[in-house]
Amino acid sequence: MKSSGRKLSLTSYDEIFSTEESRADERREKVTEIPLSQLHPFRNHPFKVQDDERMQDTAESIREYGVLVPAIVRPREEGGYEIVAGHRRKRGCEIAGLDTMPVIVRDLDDDAATIIMVDSNIQRESLLPSERAFAYKMKLDAIDRVKGRPKKVGQVVPDYSGKRSTEIVAEGTGESYKQVQRFIRLTNLIPELLDMVDNRKIAFNPAVELSYLKQDEQTELLDAMDSEQATPSLSQAQRLKKFSQEGRLSIDVMRAIMSEEKKSDLDRVTLSSEKLSKYFPKSWTPAQMENQIIKLLESWYKRRQQMQER
Repeated sequence: MKSSGRKLSLTSYDEIFSTEESRADERREKVTEIPLSQLHPFRNHPFKVQDDERMQDTAESIREYGVLVPAIVRPREEGGYEIVAGHRRKRGCEIAGLDTMPVIVRDLDDDAATIIMVDSNIQRESLLPSERAFAYKMKLDAIDRVKGRPKKVGQVVPDYSGKRSTEIVAEGTGESYKQVQRFIRLTNLIPELLDMVDNRKIAFNPAVELSYLKQDEQTELLDAMDSEQATPSLSQAQRLKKFSQEGRLSIDVMRAIMSEEKKSDLDRVTLSSEKLSKYFPKSWTPAQMENQIIKLLESWYKRRQQMQER
């Protein structure tokens, strides 16, 4: 019988094993040291990286032990890498005097990267209301886009069916979906009012009501607050919202509402430094005056008690 002339080549076990191992190795995430100069912040990153005491602690820990948890980054079209999780770690490395940082590089689309970015930061205890508000909004928008996108064959995507987007955002945060909605409302505040919320000059609940005011009305409210030297209570904010929805909110209405005496003011006793200064040495600080007043009141209270017992 004639030979076909073809030679059959059988792959050895070693070659098969080596090929499978190399494929698995390619799929396995690797930790890589990347220069800090090539790491760029996430676009519209809502979390503030501040050089506060906690950051100094982070930098000190990095000096002593290094970066224990690698950052997550994704390649940028314009070169370098965009940080998805690890902005504080990068700043800690800069303060610690390092030139590189360990990272895991992942190919992520915008929505997947946004969700990871928010989830990796949202558990921090010291988040400002504005940080939480914009983070929830970014994740909500990303989830809505994923839910509305047709699923490709073989594509693995999270199962969001049967849930509100705000419910998905709320998962793992300790917040109800309604509270998530209320936080997202804060993104409608003008920056000046939102700063006042962050600085605790305006409480959260009144701030949610004020978020329903038009932008020009919010700007006028700043003037009314400044002229009356007051910030709105919840009931005042609710009335401002009602007047706005009825189309009857003017600067005069705002000033009239802000000039009202709040119940908390009626219950408060205020002693100015001017009133007290004549009773104390000129060199005394307000704290020293306060301490002395407390001592005098305690002494007066004890004498009253003794007289009542006789």
